[in-house]
Amino acid sequence: MARVLISMPEEFLNKIDQVADGENRSRSELIREALRTYIYKQKVRESTAAGRNAELLESLLQ
Repeated sequence: MARVLISMPEEFLNKIDQVADGENRSRSELIREALRTYIYKQKVRESTAAGRNAELLESLLQ
C-alpha cells in the first residue's frame, strides 16, 4: 500500500483521532473511509448533473 504525507492543523488531527478512537479504528482507516465516501458522493453529483443536463437537452430538442 502506498503512503501519503499530508499536512493539517493539529486541532483537526486531534478531532480525527477522537473519532477514530471512538470507532475503534485507526487514523488511516478513518481517513480512507472518508475519502471513499467523498469520491462516491462526487460520482453521484456528477451522475445527477449529467441526468439533469440530458433532460434539459431532451426538452430543448422536442
